[in-house]
Amino acid sequence: MHQTNNLRNYILVTGAYWADTLTDGAIRMLVLFYFFQLGYSPFEVAMLFLFYEIFGIITNLFGGYLGARFGLKTTLFLGLGTQLIALGLLAFAPPSLLVVPYVMLAQALSGIAKDLTKMSSKSAVKLVAGETQGQLYKWVSILTGSKNAIKGVGFFLGALLLNLVGFQVALFILAALVLLALILAMVLIKGDLGTANKQAKFSQMFSHNQAVNMLAAARIFLFGARDVWFVVGLPVFFVSVLGWDFWQAGGFMAAWTIGYGVVQAATPGLIRRRVEGANEPDGRTASGLAFALAAFPASIALALSAGIAPAFAVVAGLLAFGAIFALNSAVHSYLILAYTDSDKVAMNVGFYYMANAMGRLAGTVLSGLLYQLGLQYGSYGGLIACLWASVAFVIAAGGLSLLLPTNRAPRTRPIVLKDVGE
Repeated sequence: MHQTNNLRNYILVTGAYWADTLTDGAIRMLVLFYFFQLGYSPFEVAMLFLFYEIFGIITNLFGGYLGARFGLKTTLFLGLGTQLIALGLLAFAPPSLLVVPYVMLAQALSGIAKDLTKMSSKSAVKLVAGETQGQLYKWVSILTGSKNAIKGVGFFLGALLLNLVGFQVALFILAALVLLALILAMVLIKGDLGTANKQAKFSQMFSHNQAVNMLAAARIFLFGARDVWFVVGLPVFFVSVLGWDFWQAGGFMAAWTIGYGVVQAATPGLIRRRVEGANEPDGRTASGLAFALAAFPASIALALSAGIAPAFAVVAGLLAFGAIFALNSAVHSYLILAYTDSDKVAMNVGFYYMANAMGRLAGTVLSGLLYQLGLQYGSYGGLIACLWASVAFVIAAGGLSLLLPTNRAPRTRPIVLKDVGE
């Protein structure tokens, strides 16, 4: 019965996470395109997301501590409630109040909400799957993949709603969705998600596990490599250089993110078919995928510099980049749970996603800054500058992944440092 309740609660947590993820993706497209339409520069648009990423770092740091001390159900409800406040701030604001500082504040709350909800759902996987690594690998890949597919739908929904009903009505629709998810979660989730540890100390948030620390460092550069061209540079390029409408740009980014999620969910089968004798991925898998990924932003940058049709070069390159990046991300998401013990899962996952948020922060700021600086070298120069930064970030992620454990033996328990002779 206990396992049945855990599974039921996990399904409910995942559903709530999907609702928040859908909303989060939609808000990003709404804010990005609405303010670009008002004449904001790429760097100014990037600054709108600055607090979103900064508070994502803080939330993952403190959220893991709160989850360990008060239980994951508390952090889940807190995340959904905070998202409602963020949506309300934007939806009820008069147009005169929709200026950069105010929107940055609302985005800060949205970042807090997203990361509290994400930490809760990712930690819940460990509680359901237990220490069986094959099952854990499968469950975390499905969750991670489905989350990104839902986020892709959110991208399209946000761009579509902006065209159909406008900025503020779209926000009311999204708020209704989050409110429904919160009510259902509060009514249907039974018992606790995990065991609250009132003795948990904030100092324990900083991992003493070398494998966790190296993986977190690699995660910073991996997600910086994506967001340095994907967050601001790419959608602005689609609209300003290729001449796409907002819904077309949002629709393509949605389709890319959905496909990226599908690949993530299928990662266990894809990796096993290509790694002979391996049951689950390890550090060698992560480093190999990272170095392979670097070829794609480099190829797109070279193609644009050579004058190859920009739509073909960017779209084809982005599809290939997405597939390999999805494998990278899914392997990372499995490894963080494989490297940690169940009694420390909320803290280690919070620490890991704090690193994830640091990478997104660096990528977001550089995406707007490099795109704007690169425009002095031509209409393609902005995206090319972002792409070369992506190459540098990916190579750094691969180098750090070389320091991860590489034991390929079949496992029924988490990887720990003594397994690699340390």
